[in-house]
Amino acid sequence: MENLLKKKLLEFLEEDIGFGDITTNALISEDTVAEARIISKKEGVVAGLCEAGIIFELLNVNFEPLAKDGDRVTNGQTLAELSGSARVILSAERTVLNIMMRMSGIATETAKLVDLAKRINPKLRIACTRKTTPGFRYFEKRAVALGGGDPHRFRLDDMILIKDNHLSIVGSVREAVNQARSKSSFSKKIEIEVEDVDQAIEAASAGANIIMFDNMSPEEAKKALSLLEERGLRDRVLIELSGGITPENIEKYMVLDVDIISMGYIIHSIKALDLSLDFKKKS
Repeated sequence: MENLLKKKLLEFLEEDIGFGDITTNALISEDTVAEARIISKKEGVVAGLCEAGIIFELLNVNFEPLAKDGDRVTNGQTLAELSGSARVILSAERTVLNIMMRMSGIATETAKLVDLAKRINPKLRIACTRKTTPGFRYFEKRAVALGGGDPHRFRLDDMILIKDNHLSIVGSVREAVNQARSKSSFSKKIEIEVEDVDQAIEAASAGANIIMFDNMSPEEAKKALSLLEERGLRDRVLIELSGGITPENIEKYMVLDVDIISMGYIIHSIKALDLSLDFKKKS
């Protein structure tokens, strides 16, 4: 895994540097040594320090973290100090900051929702989805975990998740669950996305492990939960809510007796945490 991570990070560097940083090479001599620091310009949860350290280690730049991934940081806080080739630091600066700013933004937004969930419904998990950036999924989902959230599926081979398009071809919830169970390993959980109360009852009766209420209003979800409870089916399954849930309406869903709320928002719609890399001025 470590070698794959290094390979991916080097690809990010190569994408930005190309055949060389012609600005830096024109202005800075090859033997110039410098010191710099990475600073947070906003309060938030920092993520990506591990990745930054790997990049600078690969480039023979000394990297000293002054915080840990997952720490809550303040405006103006120094997150890491660097020393080494000025050319190398300048050439890697934007790639490192892009990774850290995006990961930290995701971790920060996730932490806000996790903190809210702890106050309203302590058993509730906040999860992300597969609505990720191609090539950057590992880092985005790691950032969710650093913010206290659940990464959900990393890939299609993690677990079975039967969605509405699957059902449109198979025909019924029960048939889809039965086929999934008969044609897959016992080790894989079966989750199914449902759109109404009847499908929820059918899914639980068929033996699904997890039922996702998709795009249900809080009122519809509450009704489905009540009927599952009445029929003795609620304790057989985990209940996940997803679709149409935003920071503005999430509290209405958090008060319900559910286990997971999954949101694409915490990856695809977050604001990056503002960070900067500043060089120490010559004395």
